[in-house]
Amino acid sequence: MYLLSLVIIVVLAYFFFQHNNSLLLLITLAVGAYIVYSHETGHTATEFKNGVVNSINEEAQGFDDKKGIKRFDPGKMKKELEEGQ
Repeated sequence: MYLLSLVIIVVLAYFFFQHNNSLLLLITLAVGAYIVYSHETGHTATEFKNGVVNSINEEAQGFDDKKGIKRFDPGKMKKELEEGQ
């Protein structure tokens, strides 16, 4: 599958080069570079995205306690919702 995708990238790059479409040529080369990089290193865009999301989630845990914010009370909100039904 890896070699097939590289062959397709090379064919597309050649096609775009022949037709003087430099923007699509650059995009194709960038996709090819990403495929080679992710294959060689094992790092993918999804792994990077998950790392960023988990980092933000960990930082947000206990934010109100760290900053001394006492305005939001989830128990009070739950009680108000139950009373409203």
